[in-house]
Amino acid sequence: MATTLVRPRTHTTPAVRAHKAPVLRHLGPNWYACVMGTAILANAGATLPYQLPGQRVACQLVWALSAVLLAVLLTARAGHWLHHRDQARAHLLDPAVAPFYGCLSMALLAVGGGTLIVGKDLIGTGAAVAVDAVLFTVGTVIGLVMAVALPYLMVVRHKVEPKQATAVWLLPLVPPMVSAALGPLLIPHLPAGQPRETLLLACYAMFGISLLATLSMLPLIFGRLIVGGPLPLALTPTLFLVLGPLGQSTTAVNQLADVAPQSIEGTYAGALGAFAVVYGVPVMGFALLWLALATAMLVRAARGGMGFAMTWWALTFPVGTCVTGATGLAHHTGLTAFAWLATALFLALLTAWLLAAAHTLRGLLSGRLLAG
Repeated sequence: MATTLVRPRTHTTPAVRAHKAPVLRHLGPNWYACVMGTAILANAGATLPYQLPGQRVACQLVWALSAVLLAVLLTARAGHWLHHRDQARAHLLDPAVAPFYGCLSMALLAVGGGTLIVGKDLIGTGAAVAVDAVLFTVGTVIGLVMAVALPYLMVVRHKVEPKQATAVWLLPLVPPMVSAALGPLLIPHLPAGQPRETLLLACYAMFGISLLATLSMLPLIFGRLIVGGPLPLALTPTLFLVLGPLGQSTTAVNQLADVAPQSIEGTYAGALGAFAVVYGVPVMGFALLWLALATAMLVRAARGGMGFAMTWWALTFPVGTCVTGATGLAHHTGLTAFAWLATALFLALLTAWLLAAAHTLRGLLSGRLLAG
């Protein structure tokens, strides 16, 4: 009888699929804050009431750095979505991470605005207008989409409680205000008449979108602090995010008032110029009050052992918007006090940027920041 040899079956466990580009897996949208903080440093420094020799050249270099950072991060984030879609979707469904998707719009807008403020010295006015037009358009569209999509996710998908309220919730709501503040840079390059008036009023509309949405969110944030006590140490710097819509709205009304005479009928232009001061001064006062509170909480956290986290970048862009807001008020009121305030805030911004940038670079070199 013939014997048939039967090869025994072996049960093997399917190999776990290895992720490509593992270094990008934990690269979240919060990294765009590095671009925002770097761009606002250049923009604020170039428009300060007081200018030192070589200051504009330094701002040009900082703007160039922000443009490079934006290009690198856009590429890296595209790789994140390409190779780690599961993680990208998880970020969108995570109420602690999803609001940071608003940073993409602000990064595009800040670098675009800097292109017209200081980048034109390096690439020419024509090229600067073209670059800013593209970045402003894309950034504004993304910002408006995020201003609707992310609150929608918070309502229908995220499971949040009042005790989880932080200033991070403001991030999707601020981009339209950034568009309102930087749109005026493009208005003089549009044909006179309806094109200029259309963009002017569109910027005021976006100002209203962001302002009213922010006013609806601030009571939740302040109420959580009063009832729930201090934030965890690593989240304490996010308190400075409240300064973003305050400083940016002050900047917006002043920037819009500058271009109103060449965009709209004279009576309205005069009213908008008055509105820049009537609105800007009280809001800047509240911004300084919040700055004092947030600084006191930051000192408390530092004494409690707060270490470096990417939340430190919250100390840059929001403070930078207060610099540009104070600069605008100095221009429209003629008060030296606002010029001094802008300078003092800029020195604080520069210090915060140097600290955040140095620690971020160290964390990248060690691999800690991308280790998840």
